[in-house]
Amino acid sequence: MEYEIVKNPMGLIEFTLNKGERITAEAAAMVFIKGNVKTETRMRKGGFLKSLKAAALGGESFFVNEFIAGEDNCTLGLTGNMLGYIEVIDVNEEFIVQSGAFVGSTTDLTLDTKWQGFTKGIFGSNLFMLKTVGTGKMFVNAWGGIISKKLEQEEKMILDNYQLVALSSTAEYRVKKHGGFKTTLFGGEALVIEITCPGTVYIQTKNIMEFTRALIPFLPKRN
Repeated sequence: MEYEIVKNPMGLIEFTLNKGERITAEAAAMVFIKGNVKTETRMRKGGFLKSLKAAALGGESFFVNEFIAGEDNCTLGLTGNMLGYIEVIDVNEEFIVQSGAFVGSTTDLTLDTKWQGFTKGIFGSNLFMLKTVGTGKMFVNAWGGIISKKLEQEEKMILDNYQLVALSSTAEYRVKKHGGFKTTLFGGEALVIEITCPGTVYIQTKNIMEFTRALIPFLPKRN
């Protein structure tokens, strides 16, 4: 299997698959197929309950599509639903992932949900986040660009509440208030994520909530 991420920042992933090779993707991620590729729609690995959890609690689709090459040199194009870059993460440890960021993966990797508690609503206001199960390559999509930061021992990072794409589970994190009353009221930074090493953090450069607020003055008003 070979792949290339093309047309970033409005990117897609173009796979070249040989006979028998497979890619698992979110529902509606397919852009094009060239060659003899069979599409099988199924629940996520782990069965009904895991699929239900990912859909109801993690915001992902109940079903996934598995694309299987029936001959050599087939081509498959996948994309995400966010207006920004696509990146590949080599998953050899557990990651937590922002809901909606997952595009697809090699077939040894799947997603589950993880309760993060009432004090860790780090992905917007969600009480559940997605976590990886298994190893392989995971393709993620984000708002704007994607930046990775490696935190070594004794290092710490403060991150805006809506900027996190993925985080290796070796890192500890907590949600906290940032600054005083004026920062909360006027500075737009009421809550932040404090991440403590070691681990790898993937950050999106744009914030969907701020983008939505910027559009509000231009939307038609009801009479």
